Amino acid sequence: MKRSLALAFLLALPVGSLQANEPLQVVTSFSILADMASQVGGEQVEITSLVAPDSDIHAFSPSPTQARTLGQADVLIFNGLQLEGWLTRLIEASDYDGVRVTASEGISALTGDTHEEDHNHEHEHEHGDADPHAWLDVSRAQQYVINIRDGLIEADPDNAERYRDNAKRYLDELEALDQDIRASMAAIPEVQRVVVTNHQAFGYFGEAYEVRFLSPAGLSTASAPSAAEMARLINVIRDNQVPALFLENNVNPGIIHQLAEETGLPIAGTLYSGALASSGEASTYVGMMRHNAALLHRGLTTTVK
Repeated sequence: MKRSLALAFLLALPVGSLQANEPLQVVTSFSILADMASQVGGEQVEITSLVAPDSDIHAFSPSPTQARTLGQADVLIFNGLQLEGWLTRLIEASDYDGVRVTASEGISALTGDTHEEDHNHEHEHEHGDADPHAWLDVSRAQQYVINIRDGLIEADPDNAERYRDNAKRYLDELEALDQDIRASMAAIPEVQRVVVTNHQAFGYFGEAYEVRFLSPAGLSTASAPSAAEMARLINVIRDNQVPALFLENNVNPGIIHQLAEETGLPIAGTLYSGALASSGEASTYVGMMRHNAALLHRGLTTTVK
């Protein structure tokens, strides 16, 4: 008798009530956005990142399984600024009709020519003129968090207050992070704030924290420098007395190793630009940015040429 009454009660409930405790299904384009969404969503969300940690979003090709995953999601979070050139096709293949969040919406975007680079601007890549790596400026990343918060609230208004509280806590953490990075970079003599990395990903970081980044390749990791561009960069490195070179975790290290051989400079370590680490300190966005700042400070102030 009690079992029958309980069943009748459950059948009488609205469908939404039965699903109230189910987490919101969120798909992000890459791992950095997945961590941001996790910070804002907390226990109310279940997140799938299409591009895994330590993987290159520039070389990503979605699978049929990932299309099915997206088709069942409630929220899709992607960077925008033409970073995910494959996304339109994936959405069409998946018949996705949920909430879409463009994480970079509302930021002041750089273009390929806005910040200094020492390679030919005629490289063609999937980004067009926009530099998509805006998350590498923590002040711009705060707008990412606001956009993610608003998207989660749109999809799940019943938990709006939780998303707002989580976002406020996270935004406060990012504000402190931004100030710490500014102080760390300002402590490096200006003449020593010259960094060479695999590809042109750190324009936003450079603009925000007054660090000059040089790269032999373009905005996309698919760009390959010519011999003339490499020779020109080597001359710039020597003229500017660059103290060290830096790798990136999701980019082929061959170019940097070649530069190290040509210039005799040490490789100071690995920076994280377009993907989180699979484990360790750089497995979160905050940890990644703190790792980058600490490595840059150490590499530019203590490396002996």
